[in-house]
Amino acid sequence: MAENLDALRHSCSHIMADAVKQIFPKVKLGIGPAIENGFYYDFEKQDGFVPEDLEKIETEMAKIIKANSEFKQEEISKEEALKLFKNEPYKIELINNLKEDTVSVYRHGKFADLCKGPHVKSTGDIKAFKLLSIAGAYWHGLETNPMLQRIYGTCFGSGKELRNFLRLREEAKKRDHRKIGKDLDLFSIHDEVGPGLVFFHPKGALLRMLVEDYVKGEHLRRGYQIVMGPHILKSDIWVTSGHYEYYKENMYIFKVEGEEYALKPMNCPAHMIIYKSKIRSYRDLPIRYFELGNVHRREKSGVLHGLLRVRGFTQDDAHIFCLPEQAEKEIIGVIDFVFDTMKVFGFNEYQIDLSTRPPKYIGSLDMWEQATKALKNALDAKGTAYEVNEGEGAFYGPKIDIMIKDALGRSWQCATVQCDFALPERFDLTYVSKEGKKERPVVLHRVILGSMERFIGTLIEHYAGAFPVWLSPVQAVVVPITDRSHDYADSILEKLQGENIRTEADKRNEKLQYKIREAQMNKIPYMLIVGDKEQASGKVSLRARKEGDLGAVDIEEFLDRIRGDIKNRR
Repeated sequence: MAENLDALRHSCSHIMADAVKQIFPKVKLGIGPAIENGFYYDFEKQDGFVPEDLEKIETEMAKIIKANSEFKQEEISKEEALKLFKNEPYKIELINNLKEDTVSVYRHGKFADLCKGPHVKSTGDIKAFKLLSIAGAYWHGLETNPMLQRIYGTCFGSGKELRNFLRLREEAKKRDHRKIGKDLDLFSIHDEVGPGLVFFHPKGALLRMLVEDYVKGEHLRRGYQIVMGPHILKSDIWVTSGHYEYYKENMYIFKVEGEEYALKPMNCPAHMIIYKSKIRSYRDLPIRYFELGNVHRREKSGVLHGLLRVRGFTQDDAHIFCLPEQAEKEIIGVIDFVFDTMKVFGFNEYQIDLSTRPPKYIGSLDMWEQATKALKNALDAKGTAYEVNEGEGAFYGPKIDIMIKDALGRSWQCATVQCDFALPERFDLTYVSKEGKKERPVVLHRVILGSMERFIGTLIEHYAGAFPVWLSPVQAVVVPITDRSHDYADSILEKLQGENIRTEADKRNEKLQYKIREAQMNKIPYMLIVGDKEQASGKVSLRARKEGDLGAVDIEEFLDRIRGDIKNRR
């Protein structure tokens, strides 16, 4: 089914390219693959596209679809291909880079494109499509290459599927963490400071602290020890770890007094050095080091995206040093940790991938086989379904990635566990065995939430900013109806704050309905409205974000309710 959908979408990208060429003959063609949830095509257009162009292109596409032209494949020589695409410089580059003597071309109507397929039978097989957006994209993704115009679209087998996708897409726009983050005053990013660098405002910092406090507590409860490493290390360390060779282009490197240093993109070398600081016995293992480690990576500006892709972020990073025979049990423990934690934060669906040895790697093949076997056995022991991604592991070891699914069914990368036999050898890590010999430990690299920034972004979109009570930066707001009730409101505020309930008072000179609407817009779980009547009875009029008006209640009754929400993490 997925292959058929890819063929449908790839065919639609050809139809879009055909339509663009008919409307804008001077446009030069790039490439147009099917992607997750749709397709795109890259074009060189001197004055760029504008949103109004999409409607024109869709109209032309409808005509091409109505013509029901057959998709036909041809194998032609390179010479013929160069003649066919003589006015298309990007196609000529692609042809010249081909190793094969023949070139695959697909035609429909008068349009031809370089392509290996597959495609649907004819243009008339396209039943439901929509062009979505315009973006800039460097040719081959390299900033030194020309900037092209990319048109994104989507295509489905039926109008119903398309409408459902567009509905979810609109809902996703409403949940965009960048918009909600601004509306709720959670965080900001400033170009004058630098792209990809996040400022957490008071409410956002409090939300992050709540998440971090939970994570710290769970690590301590599960036998982890908290460590902290420096933010910069000499480049020699990164050479030893392999990052200098395999990851240098993503690192910030600089010199101090003639010696080269790097801002850490990973926490692992520091944890290796802490482990190596003294002699270890087999009786000491497993040792589990945990750090909320700040790291920096030199990401290209074009891939930065709110909290989801940044240059400076914090990982809930840990490294487990264990005996080879302990590895599978420790991996299972990590998987259980992930599942338990995600359930607390409201995620109950997962997608799990096992990624194997990449083309460029360190360590021996035997090490990779042992590491991959340990991960696979742990997954099999859990009875958890997973997919294998051949060649997608880290350069030092295979890995399990656990993607969580949010309220809209979208996948988010969070947790990972990597099994590593290579870095213990590179850092000469040892333990003394029962026999008194020096042996190598296995290292498990793992994160539960992943990047704190990305996880906060995920939470924002999952809950659309309406966090459960235990996570809400403001759990309750006291709203006096008139100035006469300010003193009573202050007494309620003082009592709630004394019970560690995160509470504010809205004493602005505004109408009651305006204040209620503001509290709803700010996604505050509870509103405690107080006026003359409430003050006389010693009660509050309670409104809940979900249920609405709950009537007059005693303050102790409200405290019992909210304490239950917090205790049960609702």
